[in-house]
Amino acid sequence: MATTTSDRAYVWAWLRDAVEPVPAGVLQRRAGSPDLSFRYGDRYRDRADAIPLYGLPIDGPLWHPPTENLGMPAAIRDASPDSWGRRVILNRLLPTAVDTIALDEATYLLESGSNRLGAIDFQVAASQYVPRNESATLDDLVNAAELVQKGMPLPDHLERALLYGTAIGGARPKALLSHGGRQLIAKFSTSTDTYDVVGAEAASMYLARRGRIPVANSEVAYSMGRKVLLLDRFDRDVQGRRRMVVSGLTMLGLPETFVPLGTYPDLLDTLRVESVALAGLGGQIFRRVAFNISTSNTDDHLRNHAAFWDGTHLELTPAYDLSPVLRTGETGAQALGLNRAGDRRSDLQVLMESAADYNLDRSEAREIVEEVVDTIASEWDDAAEFAELSASDRRAMMSTLFLNPGSVRAVAPSTGISPRRTTTTEA
Repeated sequence: MATTTSDRAYVWAWLRDAVEPVPAGVLQRRAGSPDLSFRYGDRYRDRADAIPLYGLPIDGPLWHPPTENLGMPAAIRDASPDSWGRRVILNRLLPTAVDTIALDEATYLLESGSNRLGAIDFQVAASQYVPRNESATLDDLVNAAELVQKGMPLPDHLERALLYGTAIGGARPKALLSHGGRQLIAKFSTSTDTYDVVGAEAASMYLARRGRIPVANSEVAYSMGRKVLLLDRFDRDVQGRRRMVVSGLTMLGLPETFVPLGTYPDLLDTLRVESVALAGLGGQIFRRVAFNISTSNTDDHLRNHAAFWDGTHLELTPAYDLSPVLRTGETGAQALGLNRAGDRRSDLQVLMESAADYNLDRSEAREIVEEVVDTIASEWDDAAEFAELSASDRRAMMSTLFLNPGSVRAVAPSTGISPRRTTTTEA
């Protein structure tokens, strides 16, 4: 039971090319339910340029009920903070609480920062928009994140600055940063990391770009003696205008569960129906799956896939959260099924045998897989240099995280590439 309760939150939206938001509707508890239902405002309904939130047609029912176990409609839940953001908010409002259910969903919406993913925000009123933003230096943000991880109170200015980034999803510490006209996401290491998690993701982002997978610009920085990965936001254009974003979970209409649901072909099916660009879509998704398998990114659940939404069509976003996950042997499993049968084995052979589910033939599938593996092997030194990995991390990551033999065995012999290639060059 929540110890603090908000019964209503107004949804504001940025329309196409807009720099200011307009009130779009209201989230409200109804009939004693703890969940929030959504209703468009009458004025928003009457606008010629109104954009429907994904899955919530403007000409549909008056009230849109919550999606199963999400506490609100899925398209709105996409803009709500995830575990890290909730922990920051809980630390501020109820510092002695240990479970994020101590606060209700509307409170998390209204207490999180306004510069959230996509193009909606939440306010206490429909008459005036008051953004919840605060600037801070990278050092301040790293210091604040460290205090939250230790369960310690924050000074007011650090608290406000860290809250600014609470609506960016994910479980690991992160914050939003503005620098030189750029809007950035800063991802931090933690004192409990057993390997260079930030460096591994930095290397993965470099390799994805070299492997013809669209990703945001990224760079490695240091603050308070710790490595930080800085990423340009893909949901903002060069003028800082917002784009609506919908998660893979919302596209498939699935609930949040402890065991991830869905398959890559399911996601592809939805994009085929609603995408603005169909040419080569199966190959694009297939390439991303091959890359995830080859880099041990097994945290590839549906919230780590997304598309832009313009009110009519979907467009696949750049890949993100390409973070290798440590494993002790050669056996791994993806969060999403590789084929319609739901096989999750982290194995390129399984993926190639599923080529038809991506509208590819076996030769096309193998060509993509071999190109992905070849890129990782041939570009590894440069990727490790970009990520500023130590010599020991370079040796440890190659063949464990990157090109683990259990995942790439099926293609390494035919390409002549050894997945155990290492380097002893110091970072």
